[in-house]
Amino acid sequence: MPKMKTKSSAKKRFRVRPGGTVKCGQAFKRHILTKKTTKNKRQLRGTVNVHAHDVVSVKRMLPHA
Repeated sequence: MPKMKTKSSAKKRFRVRPGGTVKCGQAFKRHILTKKTTKNKRQLRGTVNVHAHDVVSVKRMLPHA
């Protein structure tokens, strides 16, 4: 049986926390920031948890996490 490989794109974007939740960067914060309000940009700071529906597919892409 060959070794299971980690998806390179997933290992750059996600981290699995010790409790089993998956954290990722916030979307919509990269460009075209001039038309977004200051409040909106402030609320997009930091990291967020991956939605519960997507955790299974993320963990499948990160078999060793």
